[in-house]
Amino acid sequence: MKPLATFATTLLLAATATPLLAQTPLPVLTTFPVGSATVSVSALTTGLAVPWELVWGPDNFIWMTERGGRISRVNPATGAVTPLLTLADVSTSSEGGLLGMALHPDFATSPYVYVVYNYTDNGTYLEKLVRLTYTNGTLGAPLVLLGSIPATSTHSGSRLLILPDRTLLISTGDAQQQPQAQNPASLNGKILRLNLDGTIPANNPTASSPVYTLGHRNPQGLVRSPAGRVYSSEHGPNNDDELNLIEPGRNYGWPNVEGLCDLPAEQTFCTQNNVREPLTVWTPTLGVAGLSYYSSPAIPGWQNHLLLVSLKGSRLTDLPLNAAGDAIASRTDYLTTFGRLRAICVSPQGRVYVGTSNQDGRGNPAATDDRILVLENRDFVVTATTGTAAAQLRLYPNPAQRTIMLELPAPTAAATVIVRDALGRTVRTTRFLAGQTRLTLSVEGLMPGLYSVQTGRSTQRLVVE
Repeated sequence: MKPLATFATTLLLAATATPLLAQTPLPVLTTFPVGSATVSVSALTTGLAVPWELVWGPDNFIWMTERGGRISRVNPATGAVTPLLTLADVSTSSEGGLLGMALHPDFATSPYVYVVYNYTDNGTYLEKLVRLTYTNGTLGAPLVLLGSIPATSTHSGSRLLILPDRTLLISTGDAQQQPQAQNPASLNGKILRLNLDGTIPANNPTASSPVYTLGHRNPQGLVRSPAGRVYSSEHGPNNDDELNLIEPGRNYGWPNVEGLCDLPAEQTFCTQNNVREPLTVWTPTLGVAGLSYYSSPAIPGWQNHLLLVSLKGSRLTDLPLNAAGDAIASRTDYLTTFGRLRAICVSPQGRVYVGTSNQDGRGNPAATDDRILVLENRDFVVTATTGTAAAQLRLYPNPAQRTIMLELPAPTAAATVIVRDALGRTVRTTRFLAGQTRLTLSVEGLMPGLYSVQTGRSTQRLVVE
């Protein structure tokens, strides 16, 4: 492996070399309004094979899994796909294969990629969580952190989510063994929580158990809001797809409860078993899949909303949350003409990337499927007027976890940006070049808390989670 300092430098160079801003606009396939903004839809890349996960990486590339076993980096400016690794032991069967992925929050010093996938051992279909190491532009050194999870060709989950405390959530399906979702000794039908080395956190709801929540059927979306709430989307049977607020130690009802606790037997079970009702349900079902949280000002009408994509429903659904983050105020559907949608991620610039899933055996593929679509407000730009470092600095997302996007009306000279902690100590610096309007700054490694971001006479408050 490269020395970490060299790796960090390489990663930084890769990030800054990405032509995110000075790119030729992609042809627009369609547009739709979101409030006062017009959202354009374009195809970033085509000819994919069931993209399952899209993750915005610290190098400003999209990291992607495809169900057959391939992991790649996708240039968000050109759509070029750079394969990193094809996992030889991935076993695809119906819905099974290579599924969710997450990157270590401290990627520059801990270049680890976590993936979950199905495999076969002596004829038995199983699932496992594996940590890979990124070095010299490739992935390798697989380390199994959790294996031998019972699986079938359907109901495997599985999304991954790393929390700010450096623990990992992994969603598992019931593997068509419905009673196991209520069995606390089973790994199926759960959301599990592990340390990033695969050990069990001491403060899990049950000591020595990876089980974080139970009573799930097939959760295929998992996201955390800047306020700290965790949400999951979950497939129902022929009724009651769910959007859940995940709380440690809670029971989510399956198979005894479908959707809300609205039948007499369900009400009794919910009262006796600490069941957390979903925030909203869908009947008929949509086949809810990838879930993301939108915090950018680029599309104001989506700001601080959940965005959900679905397979059978073939749509993107906007789910505005109330101020407390514990109720869904309404539901609005978009993007209904591109077939099955499975994966979604949001860039720091506020672009939304969606992966189609029309090659998965259940869709009607177009000639260009599968593909990654990019949704953006092309009118969201900083006016290039003559300015100085005293011009108003903008930053987002705020609160932040990994990176922030800085915007400044183009200065006539270079402008230094200084990040200071609550004691006034400089903890980060970066620099706008003359004429540069946007840049990305990493806040990884900073302790959670309040910081100030200053350039010239402009100072903004920043919260790091």
